[in-house]
Amino acid sequence: MNIAKNMEAIFVAAIVIASATSFATAAVRAPEVITVKAEATEMPTVTITAKRLTAEEKAAL
Repeated sequence: MNIAKNMEAIFVAAIVIASATSFATAAVRAPEVITVKAEATEMPTVTITAKRLTAEEKAAL
C-alpha cells in the first residue's frame, strides 16, 4: 500500500477522529479540585554533624 497515495484519506480520517473526540469531551464537567492545607506548626529540620573532607580525602575519592 502506497502511503503517499492515501495521505489525503489519512489526513481526513485524523481530522474526523479529532473532531469526534473534541465534541465527545466538550460535555464532560471539569473535575473538582480539593485543596488540603497541612496544619504543621513546626518545620522539620535536619542537622548534619559530620566533618568536611580535606583536599587529600576528596582527591582519593
